[in-house]
Parts: sequence; structure tokens; C-alpha cells
Amino acid sequence: MSTAEQLRQESATLSVRPLQPTLGAEIGGVDLASPISDEVRDAIKATLLQYKVVFFRDQQLTAEQQAAFAARFGKLYTHPNTTRNDNIASIHKIQAVDFAKYERIKDPTTIEAGYHTDTSWRLVPTWGAVLRSVNLPEVGGDTIWVDAGAAYEGLSDELKARLTDLHVTHDFRAALKRVGQDYPIVAHPIVRTHRETGKSILWVNFTQRPHIVGLDLAEGRELLRAVLEQYQKPEYQVRFSWRPNSVAFWDNRAAVHYAVRNYGDFPRVLERVLIADEVACADL
Repeated sequence: MSTAEQLRQESATLSVRPLQPTLGAEIGGVDLASPISDEVRDAIKATLLQYKVVFFRDQQLTAEQQAAFAARFGKLYTHPNTTRNDNIASIHKIQAVDFAKYERIKDPTTIEAGYHTDTSWRLVPTWGAVLRSVNLPEVGGDTIWVDAGAAYEGLSDELKARLTDLHVTHDFRAALKRVGQDYPIVAHPIVRTHRETGKSILWVNFTQRPHIVGLDLAEGRELLRAVLEQYQKPEYQVRFSWRPNSVAFWDNRAAVHYAVRNYGDFPRVLERVLIADEVACADL
């Protein structure tokens, strides 16, 4: 059997089960603990671009294997708040005991909620994220993803016109300063163009004190509330119930997500790897 034929057969073993029409799909037929071929990688990436977030079940991965899988899709990014004690700097623990560290005094000048994208405070945010379950409550702790492209398309023409060419700031400085780092506040378009699909994306991080540049606070809050209302519509959402050995991989440019914290004081832990965007800008 030729190498090309073998790769085609490897890709053909993948199964894709959509969970919603445009958002969320479960991928089977691949063992993420083993190195994947270029063809399998490309098939996963194509599915991800179509469905924004993909899920893998029954994957017995070590942290090293998780990082190796993510690295097949780009340079890994080490988050400044990473709190691991081993040598895998790119693995970031997402754990319930840390949430209190990020609690802030509410800012009445903006709209705050749990819907967010990762590293939107950076000039060039990370494009992808791979999240692995480590310690889960028996029930609860789901994660919700939102198709931010569909959320934009669902806006009225009047709201689309008002949002066009507006920029939003995301402020992560308080959390960064707790770990001895800082970063200037940058502004991103509220309506971004996805670099690979060309689609318009409604893109706001509601966990990082968003403010719309150039508008008075009242009008800015009105428009932020309209964006949040789109994110909250079930028609644009998929909800994933974690099980042991589950992995989620999402396109941070196309989807926002929301962690459901309904599990009390259970020490829930997941581990995340972030994938930098364009290589030339990976460290910006």
C-alpha cells in the first residue's frame, strides 16, 4: 500500500456527527494519544472551520499528548496565568479554585457576563484551543459555545449598520498584574472578518470589561447588550456535557464560550492548550 493510499484510509476512518446545523460536531475514529497524519489533521481542521467547535470522546491523553496534538495545528501559546509545576509550559489548568482570584468589582460603565473568547486582550489573540477533562463533578459543569457568525447574521440590518466599523476594548490588566505582568489595552473590531472563512463574526469578550470606542457609555452599553442578547439565544448555541476523557477543540475566532458554574465547591479541573495565530505575530 502506498503512503498516499494509507493516508486516505486514515482520513476515511474519521466519523463526524453534527450536534447543531452550524455549530458543534463529535469526531470519532481517531486516537489523539497517537501522532496524526497530515491528512487526518487537515480533515479535523476542515471540520473545525465548518462547525467552530469539535468534540472527541474516550481519549485517554496525557498532558504531553494533548500538547503534541494541539501543536499539529500551530505554535503553542503560554498564557501568563499558567499554573503548572511541570515542564509543559503551554498547559493551563482551568480549575474552580482559581475563579475567586479573578472576581472583580462590577463595572457599571459596561456590560459583563460569562461569554468570552480566549486572549482577546492581546493584539493578535490565539486562534485555537484544546481543552481536556481532568476532574469532573458527577453532574453539572457543562460548557456552552456560541456560533458568533450566526449571531451576527441574525442581527437586524439596522444593528449591523450601527456596529460596522466600531471597535471594542477588553481589559485584562488586573489579572495580569497579579502575576507580575502587564499589557496595553488594545481595540478589536466588534464585527471581525474570519481570516480563513471570510465570514463576519460578532466578537466581544464580556468577561473583560468591554467598552466600545468613540461612543458615550449609554449607547455603548445599549449595543453591548444587543450583542449579549444574540449570544444568549439557544438557536446559536451548542451545550457540551463533559465526561471523563473528553476533549474539546474550538476556533477562537468563530465562537465564544461560556463555562456553566453549577457544581458548587467541587474541585473541577480541565487543562487547556492555546494555539497562536499567524506565526509572524504569535508573540504579540
